[in-house]
Amino acid sequence: MNLENRTVIHEFLLLAFSNMHEGKFLLFIFLFLIYLITLIGNLLIIASVYAHLHSPMYFFLSNFSLSEIVFTTNITPNMLFTTIHEGSRISVNLCITQYYTYSVSIWAECLLLAVMSYDRYLAICNPLHYSSVMSPRLCLHLVVWSWFVGFTVPIIEAIQLGGLTYCGHNIIDHFFCDFAPIIQLSCSDTNEIELTDFILSFPIFVFPVLFIIITYIMIIFTILQIPTNTGRKKAFSTCSSHLMVVCIYYGSCIVVYMSPSAERWLILKKVLSLLYTVVTPVINLFIYSIRNKEIRISITTLATKLKRCEIHFLQN
Repeated sequence: MNLENRTVIHEFLLLAFSNMHEGKFLLFIFLFLIYLITLIGNLLIIASVYAHLHSPMYFFLSNFSLSEIVFTTNITPNMLFTTIHEGSRISVNLCITQYYTYSVSIWAECLLLAVMSYDRYLAICNPLHYSSVMSPRLCLHLVVWSWFVGFTVPIIEAIQLGGLTYCGHNIIDHFFCDFAPIIQLSCSDTNEIELTDFILSFPIFVFPVLFIIITYIMIIFTILQIPTNTGRKKAFSTCSSHLMVVCIYYGSCIVVYMSPSAERWLILKKVLSLLYTVVTPVINLFIYSIRNKEIRISITTLATKLKRCEIHFLQN
């Protein structure tokens, strides 16, 4: 494409919710409180797991909480700034970095959810071999590979985005740098990167979902073969929280990215993205904390110890 008469841009303007002049302070407070709850809650889960809960399931959960922290911290603070200032400027490189970090957390979370489903499958379908198969070494390998793949694969798209030329208008009518809004501002040929994005969507969305569906089909068949109602309820309770998080996570993700991209649907798409990036993490937090008795006890014990340390510090 001939770029002689086009001005190459080096920064974007994020609009976020710039049209909410009267309600921006209420929206800011709401987003800030949700972010604070998500951040503190996930930090408490990580601390309680490493202090008291050392089973594989909780080890995977602590890493999932870490990915949620990365996910929300990458988006929400800048969104708060953009909301209160009714727009903010962000350099092209920083915008691509935000999208890369967003992709890292998405990849890590999807792989960790698949790993957690495998853990529940072993615990319910092969309980006698669970301890020998799900060894600390295997747990560490599964988590390390989840993060390694999460950090490395999105580099492909980040490099391709960095190689594009951006010209014309520089407005992103969104509250963070997502893939579609970025490439819409490019005056380069985007066919190659769009094909890359389509190809990479299979290992990150399709394959983990299929794996989770297969494991839960086998889990359900195993649970139905348990002779007593008490046994079936106990077995299902060990995986119900994970199943709920999987449904909410992938359900909200599908709604966001399968919704119409026409201009008249931009407000709806923005609201759905807000629910996906801000509200879903706090829902996941409450599912794992409120529905899990061991985590509640561990957090309470940790809070008691911290209170005692504070009293001891103040007395000295």
